[in-house]
Amino acid sequence: MSDARPPADALRAPRLSRRLAGFLYEGVLLFGVIMAAGLIYALVTNQRHALQGSLGLRIYLFCVLGLYFVGFWTRQGQTLAMRTWRVQLVTATGGKLSVVRAICRYLMCWLWFVPALLALSLSGLKGAGPAFAAISAGVLAYAALAFLHPQRQFLHDVVCGTRLIPWTPTPKP
Repeated sequence: MSDARPPADALRAPRLSRRLAGFLYEGVLLFGVIMAAGLIYALVTNQRHALQGSLGLRIYLFCVLGLYFVGFWTRQGQTLAMRTWRVQLVTATGGKLSVVRAICRYLMCWLWFVPALLALSLSGLKGAGPAFAAISAGVLAYAALAFLHPQRQFLHDVVCGTRLIPWTPTPKP
């Protein structure tokens, strides 16, 4: 991404369906990242049982995911899924993200999941079915909040001063 600022009309948000498709694809790609990171953790800590060291594993995976997102967002403004779905992350004015802003966005992105997980925990429901239902409902409700913003931006982007914009790759000579 160059330092040149895009025109104001280029800062419009991509369609919600496109952003959610990228969100789902990101989950597919992250499955591999999490599996590889989990294997490394298990080998380094000599973990023999899934519940052994689970808090350490959660903290480690939280940091690994943070490095993944912050690294991609600050370097090129895109993760692999964002590149595939032709979406780019920029500051509210169209500039490149700083590390601090990218970390802020990473932390705020957990708003997609935390309310649903908290509700699930407080309800006492257990199992994959209720977890899937709660997380799905939470993600859809959070995505619907974008319709309340005049430029259709997500809450975490508004708070962090970032935005998702359509991206067109530059043709190679």
